Amino acid sequence: MSDDDISPTLEAAPEPESSTSVRPPFELLESKLRGPIRRRASVPRTRLVDRLTSTRAAPIVGIFGGPGYGKTTLMAQWADADERPFAWVSLDERDNDPVVMLTYIAEALHRVEPIPLSVFVALSAPVAGMEAVLIPRLAAALARASPSVLVLDDVHVLQNRACLDAIATLFLNVPVGSQVAIAGRAEPALPLARLRAQGEALDIGLVELAFNAREAEALLRGIDVHLPETDVVGLVGKTEGWPVGLYLAALSMKAGGEAPAAAGFAGDDRLVADYLRSEVLAHLPSRIISFLTRTSVLDELSGSLCDAILEQTGSAQTLESIAQQNLLVVPLDRRQVWYRHQHLLRYLLRGELGRHEPGLVPELRRRAAAWCEDNGRAETALDYAQAAGDPGHAARLFASLAASAYLSGRLATVRRWLEWFEQDGSVERYPVVALVGAWILVLVGEAESAARLAATAEGGLRDELLADGVTPAQAISPHLRALMCRQGMARMADDVRLTLELTPEASPQRCSALLLSGVANLLAGDDGEADADFAAAVEVDQQLGAADVEALIVALAERSLLAAARRDWQAAETFAHQARSHVQKHHLDDYPTSAIAYAASARAALHRGDPIAAHSDLVRIQRLRPHLTYAIPWFAVQIRLQVAQAYLALADPAGARTVLWEIDTIFRRRPDLGVLRRQVDELKTRVADVPVTAPGMSTLTSAELRILPFLSTYLTFAEIGERLFLSRNTIKSQAISVYRKLGVSSRGAAITRSQQLHLLES
Repeated sequence: MSDDDISPTLEAAPEPESSTSVRPPFELLESKLRGPIRRRASVPRTRLVDRLTSTRAAPIVGIFGGPGYGKTTLMAQWADADERPFAWVSLDERDNDPVVMLTYIAEALHRVEPIPLSVFVALSAPVAGMEAVLIPRLAAALARASPSVLVLDDVHVLQNRACLDAIATLFLNVPVGSQVAIAGRAEPALPLARLRAQGEALDIGLVELAFNAREAEALLRGIDVHLPETDVVGLVGKTEGWPVGLYLAALSMKAGGEAPAAAGFAGDDRLVADYLRSEVLAHLPSRIISFLTRTSVLDELSGSLCDAILEQTGSAQTLESIAQQNLLVVPLDRRQVWYRHQHLLRYLLRGELGRHEPGLVPELRRRAAAWCEDNGRAETALDYAQAAGDPGHAARLFASLAASAYLSGRLATVRRWLEWFEQDGSVERYPVVALVGAWILVLVGEAESAARLAATAEGGLRDELLADGVTPAQAISPHLRALMCRQGMARMADDVRLTLELTPEASPQRCSALLLSGVANLLAGDDGEADADFAAAVEVDQQLGAADVEALIVALAERSLLAAARRDWQAAETFAHQARSHVQKHHLDDYPTSAIAYAASARAALHRGDPIAAHSDLVRIQRLRPHLTYAIPWFAVQIRLQVAQAYLALADPAGARTVLWEIDTIFRRRPDLGVLRRQVDELKTRVADVPVTAPGMSTLTSAELRILPFLSTYLTFAEIGERLFLSRNTIKSQAISVYRKLGVSSRGAAITRSQQLHLLES
């Protein structure tokens, strides 16, 4: 919720309809998907509401002003006056993860009008689906929706560029009759100036949001304060029409205090804090002041949570009483179970707590973390543990939460948690954190960051179990080394043996360990032993109830490729079909590890004489290829080798040469990959004998495929370069190469052609 609800007296709001057939990949806070609870005494902002309801030509509405200017209240009144449905998202700092933010947006839109399941499927892809799949699918859903208004409140909290880029892309897809309204304390880094120049953005700022004398008088009457007209005009002048300033003055006068005497009261944090302290808090009992001050460490309040951190009882009744007395505690639900402090008050109270009881702050947060963990809010518990400076509790929670966060697509959230440990200097003391972080970064192709964390974990692991309660942490270190294969085949084989020795039969990691044993044998040229290991991996995972679906898919695909190599095409078809079935069943279409399932499927399709199906699989691999890096070198090379062979079978030597060139770049970093080197050299010889053909879509490099989704955004070449840490000239050169290979001459035509070829979502 925003900090703009300033009017007293609650009126129950109806519960929103929730989605039934779609389950988001993580728990959503219901309070973030509601507009503010309506209050009977809210001051009507008729002049502004009329402007909003009568101006639909501008697809974007921006409402910007400091805290307490009534932005949220204005949008709630607009929603009441407009016949269109409103989809509401109240943003907070945790939404600086594009998957988190877009999940809330998708759920909000879904409650207004059902959106395709494919949007929610794309939300679970950890990396590959963001620009290429997720944002286009959500943008397409928005573009097809019936007239409605999407509200993004408190947009100033967003600092993540990917989040802001996603919102900007949504701006481009607002259908006629619909609008996106963004509100916040400051204008975010969005292309609003460009939209204003094109007449596509409506702005409401401080001047419009300030109360006039008539509105101020209505506010005062609402809390039973009556002043002569001249005094009202004077008060408006002193507060510069700042709604929350007027409200605080009214509370003070109602309690027998004075109105603010200093001009410039509006927006002056020091004056506001002094005024709150001397004129509002001074009239409260010390028990209430202590309650409010100590609970200011909480983002949201409930009776049970407050009881836990204060080690007392009766907090629910205290919260209800404070809210009824209009003391700036705002209910978040109609049952009045959850509340929050008014933001200005919370800012003051935290300062007071830090000055007078600084040693109590971390203890209160530790108690909050314990309560949240005990009450099923583990991720909130992790945030409180980190805020408390409690790395031990935070490390235990991170070890149990990081994998599920990754699997639900929230890579930015995992990075945020990891960065705290690094900034706190506690990664070395908790090597499991480094190990789990390294594992996730390997899977998304970030080789150097993963290697750094893995090295941090080396040697520091103690005799402890992972969050699954079965797997020794010491088994993961050699497992990770084998996966990354940084020191060649001999070390990989040793690491695989150690991994198998340390990983119990009942461990969810057993399937992956057997898979790596199969890979080690495959790279050593022992196909029979490799196939036996892959078969064992499949059997173990099935016994454990598909505990590691990604490893299961890779093992099945590897069995298909081995069957094809020995010309057992029936088995090759069967295993390829099983691998693809698991990809579809578990919605892993856009996961990098699914690339091998598409490779096996393409090889089987080519054998049965179905080049169209094979081409479709190759296009899917193209979309994933930028994320197949030397972080897992054997996997990246094997996929490209299969792709090159398929292109050669399709009489496309130019495509084969492109992926063979990429293999060479991986070999320069990881030269010792066993028989893969010989297989690549043999294929190079075959390709060299085929005449050169004109470059086409198959010759798009990983770098060019990486920029392709950005071409469909509002970003300039320079801005794309900033996102990818490349120069504008590099991006321009890559874009021109993309145009040439797609047979087009402009950015717009490249987008259209890429959509026709299914390289981009349409």
